[in-house]
Amino acid sequence: MADFADIIDQNQMKEHMQNALSTGKVSHAYIISGENGSGKEYIARIFAKALQCEHRENKNEYIEACNECHSCVQALSDNHPDIITITHEKPNSIGVDDIREKLRDDVVIKPYESEYKIYIIPEGEKMTQAAQNALLKTLEEPPSYIVIIILTNNINAFLQTIISRCIVLPMKPVKDDSIRKYLMEECHVVDYKAVLCASFARGNVGKALELASNERFDELKNGTIELVSKLKGLEIHDMMDRVHELLAPSEEDDKNSKKGIDTKALEDFMDVLLFLFRDMLVYKATEEDNHLIFTDKISYIRDATRSCTYDGINRIIKNMETAKNRINSNVNIDIALELMLLGIKENL
Repeated sequence: MADFADIIDQNQMKEHMQNALSTGKVSHAYIISGENGSGKEYIARIFAKALQCEHRENKNEYIEACNECHSCVQALSDNHPDIITITHEKPNSIGVDDIREKLRDDVVIKPYESEYKIYIIPEGEKMTQAAQNALLKTLEEPPSYIVIIILTNNINAFLQTIISRCIVLPMKPVKDDSIRKYLMEECHVVDYKAVLCASFARGNVGKALELASNERFDELKNGTIELVSKLKGLEIHDMMDRVHELLAPSEEDDKNSKKGIDTKALEDFMDVLLFLFRDMLVYKATEEDNHLIFTDKISYIRDATRSCTYDGINRIIKNMETAKNRINSNVNIDIALELMLLGIKENL
């Protein structure tokens, strides 16, 4: 039974929605923009449930849905006739027919039970230009009772005429401490892992939750740090064999792979390396472990920093940035990783 009090940070967005609930000045259209996994739909459904609630109440410093009335029960079971999610059959686009049939032609029908008729459009960036033009006709002359909530990971995908007729509510990155606290208190994740997941999530709660329950990520993290610890004794072909083993796509991820490398795992691999050498810099400067991300690897970090210099670690980080740029520029991934690993080996 998620409520406004359960939303982590996002104070500006909560304040706007709370003001709408308290004054009754509800816009006919909103765009909630943010990364995948950032909680856009989670927040949209909390707002929609509160808008439709028959007995809103003040609790925990927020105006909240009661979670008990008929409307709330329907909303909680995703079975509310006046909270409509726009789905689409084509995986990569929301076509004009989807918008015409499920929204534009439907808005003329008044709400069945509630004050508002709320349309939620996930993956709004997938709307074709024709679909956006069809939506625009409704936005230009909206019935008084409709609320359209468009969710997107790319605000630039919309026509300016769409954006100008909506209130845009951007998701803000959630503070690491807020994510860490949530993982530890609500999800019972151990402290060192909560710190790690919060750091890697970069403000994205959904990504932090996914990492906390992802066994493969743990294997990748441990395997990557083990690879670095053994680089001195490895030839280049041994290094690359280990990298390919770490980054091999599973069957379900194969469609998202490049030349036998899981692109998501590659991103995490590069992040693990970046955070590892960042930890080395921090430990070399302070000789304290309370600001480290990989607190479970303190023994290796302590030993490694004895034999490497500040300049060496900084050169490694620059080599990694170069490798990332090469990969993003479609340079052969194996060549980019080989050069990076040789640079790490030389400077450790």
